[in-house]
Amino acid sequence: MKDGFIKAAAATPRIKVGDAKGNAEEIIKQIKTASAGGAKIIVFPELCVTAYTCGDLFLQDRLIKNAIDAVFEIARGTKELDILIAVGTPVPLCGSLYNCAAVIKDGAVLGFVTKTHIPNYSEFYEARHFAALDENAAVMLNGTEYPIGPKLLFAAENMPDFVVGVEICEDLWVACPPSSAHAENGASVILNLSASDEVIGKAEYRRSLAASQSGRAVCAYVYADAGRGESSTDMVFSGHNFIYENGTLLAESKLFENGMITADIDVDRLALERRKISTFKNSFDAGYKKIYFKTEITKTALERSFDPHPFVPKDKERLRERCELIFTMQAEGLAKRLEHIGAKSVTIGVSGGLDSTLALLVSARAFERLGLDKSGINAVTMPCFGTTDRTYKNAKRLAESVGAKLIEIPISDAVTVHLKDIGADINNHNTTYENAQARERTQVLMDCAGETGGIVVGTGDLSELALGWATYNGDHMSMYGVNCSIPKTLVRYLVSYVAETGGDGLKETLFDILGTPVSPELLPPKDGVISQVTEDLVGPYELHDFFLYNFVRFGFEKSKIYRMAKLAFGDAYDEKTIAKWLDVFYDRFYKNQFKRSCVPDGPKVGSVTLSPRGDWRMPSDSVVII
Repeated sequence: MKDGFIKAAAATPRIKVGDAKGNAEEIIKQIKTASAGGAKIIVFPELCVTAYTCGDLFLQDRLIKNAIDAVFEIARGTKELDILIAVGTPVPLCGSLYNCAAVIKDGAVLGFVTKTHIPNYSEFYEARHFAALDENAAVMLNGTEYPIGPKLLFAAENMPDFVVGVEICEDLWVACPPSSAHAENGASVILNLSASDEVIGKAEYRRSLAASQSGRAVCAYVYADAGRGESSTDMVFSGHNFIYENGTLLAESKLFENGMITADIDVDRLALERRKISTFKNSFDAGYKKIYFKTEITKTALERSFDPHPFVPKDKERLRERCELIFTMQAEGLAKRLEHIGAKSVTIGVSGGLDSTLALLVSARAFERLGLDKSGINAVTMPCFGTTDRTYKNAKRLAESVGAKLIEIPISDAVTVHLKDIGADINNHNTTYENAQARERTQVLMDCAGETGGIVVGTGDLSELALGWATYNGDHMSMYGVNCSIPKTLVRYLVSYVAETGGDGLKETLFDILGTPVSPELLPPKDGVISQVTEDLVGPYELHDFFLYNFVRFGFEKSKIYRMAKLAFGDAYDEKTIAKWLDVFYDRFYKNQFKRSCVPDGPKVGSVTLSPRGDWRMPSDSVVII
């Protein structure tokens, strides 16, 4: 439960119709198994104490008494376990019978949540046996009064974001599920006790309902379905259990296999997401009753996996679709800017590296969309002290392959004169030495763009913005930055996508560029080979992109990101390496906000962006918050 992680379980016991005592024993066994595995919450199917398919046996007083006895037996049998339990049972009240979820913790029944929507169509005829409560009430059982009703929430005393709401089967299938109101009133985890019989196509629809509801309500959705023991008379049940979190599937059972699934829910993530979404409605419905329970805060042994490359889809087909969409969005944004200002040319500094390659490819696509001659794309290569033969040749070949106009402007002499003018020692390869080259290149690009009546297209990416890895008023500046929302890990895949779909000449050049180490090439090469490798200086971009995604997208604490990174990258990096570069990320991110406060326009293409006009507004002089 540390860091907001809560292990949840959905279980389908092998039950017998009408055997409340025997069913309770099976339920207790599964609760003990779940608790031993670290689960802090477990949900069982609808009416599983008696079985959902009892039919008119629900009119038998003995069955109802046995059911109530079984609920309290489950409470007694799990008294020593630190786990919240929701189990389905019928409950009598004032001459009516209610389809309920009994919620149990520490040997005590906390309350009974009633089913709101009672189906009475097709194979369902629940209204023959059950009623619905509109508001909360109280029920006297075994000499003690318990809350009962549709508006009960169960909250952990020492974990404010761990609040549980319950709905039952049909409640999910209606236009306005009760779980929507539960979530608006603070529930972060929704439990659904279900007895949804299996027919062709129903499993997929069930998934879509839960995925949609968990996303719409920004909650975790834990669904337990009746299984084999219920398959009686005219209905067959498959035990279809699943756990969703904000629209994402965390775990799912196989159909027709009774058992239990578990998953680690991140209630911190859900709470942070709700705070961010201004349209998420926070209600304070006076009709709701919040019931508190105690739970021990332990470090959950996580079975949840964390994607080491969150910006890059794992599925190859999805990745291709994503690349085409992003590439088109970049080109569309640039095309709109050119169309609006009436420009028919752009100027790009082409270095033979990945970022400038992507910017040039995007510019070519934008020109195609506008029907412009690609000779209006001025690809300017500006060799200087650190330029290697490999990148120089790739820059030239790339410009020729896309039909751009290649312009070569060596800047060594200009930078040498400039360094002399300011009294800098050209043999001192310090920051001034590097930045002078970056700023000279930007000046050349700006003036070339002015000569042709066009604009400078920026090449810097999202990862560089996050780390401040750009020379202020150098490569930091342009009239439109097409890569501003593209992290470095995704740049590589976008270029690979174009390589795989491009012609032979272009493909060969792009694959060689992909094989070139990332470098600003501002220091002299050694034996003709790049001497300044970016990732040796600031750290692996795959680590930084992981840190960036979880820091900006979810607002996680540093310690939590570190814990997740260790699991995500496994043996790829040891703990000291991850900790070292995480420190670097935090230091550079906070110190370089001033560069992000004045970045050029550029297209937002994903959920993480650092534009001060879009998603990220941060003071430039904040201390590092850890």
